[in-house]
Amino acid sequence: MEPAGPPQEVMVVKLGGSTLGSHDTTLSDLVTLQRRGILCVLVHGGANVVTKWLERLRMKTSFVKGLRVTDAETLEVVVAILAGLVNKQLVAAIEGQGGKAVGVCGIDGGLIEAEVKNADMGYVGEVSKVNPAPLQAMLGAGYVPVVAPLSIEASRVPGENGFILNVNGDTVAAGLAAALGASKLIFLTDVAGILDGSGELVTHITRQEAHDLIVSGVASGGMIPKIEACLSALPSVSVARIIDGKAPHALIREAEGVMEGTTISA
Repeated sequence: MEPAGPPQEVMVVKLGGSTLGSHDTTLSDLVTLQRRGILCVLVHGGANVVTKWLERLRMKTSFVKGLRVTDAETLEVVVAILAGLVNKQLVAAIEGQGGKAVGVCGIDGGLIEAEVKNADMGYVGEVSKVNPAPLQAMLGAGYVPVVAPLSIEASRVPGENGFILNVNGDTVAAGLAAALGASKLIFLTDVAGILDGSGELVTHITRQEAHDLIVSGVASGGMIPKIEACLSALPSVSVARIIDGKAPHALIREAEGVMEGTTISA
């Protein structure tokens, strides 16, 4: 018998490296929302932590369009830090504040399958399939799934590290949100949301307007994959939002509909 789906709407939250460990209220907010009966899935990054450990190990690293070039040795560190250190620190913090959480990565239960699209990037995959059953089981049992962005290789062609691929956390969050039919997909950043050419907050933006901001260069850097992830999740996801994760109780205010930020619509 397949696990029953979650009994109510789900909010998927992406915690990026820019806000990870910044002593914000994200994790305590998740515990509060859990006590209120709101189902949440937390997807985390951790590129900054991975880079720090690669430097400690005196291993070179490089990025192409925001993605880390990942050879076999680098992948070992990525897996150890994301699925190990960062993931378990987040789970421990949620549990320590009285919440209930389970830490997994996209490999567990075949949650995320991905394919290598560019061999020059090494073991970097693009999400091709999401199996939401493991998350539905955890949500149904009353836990917050905390997901590290790794995946199983879809074609099952083993590399030097078996079938493991590194994947972009923003893309993972969008894929999970779409597969779960989430009520909200929330990206926590270190800015107020999408800013226009004058530096003013854009509170609502359409698909075409978002595309124009990227083409014009107004939206750049790490904001681009977040915008693209929001667009890929629509219309399977009811609402896609980019908000300031460092604002006090941003998630609670978001759940209550009073948080400022940018809403992206189809």
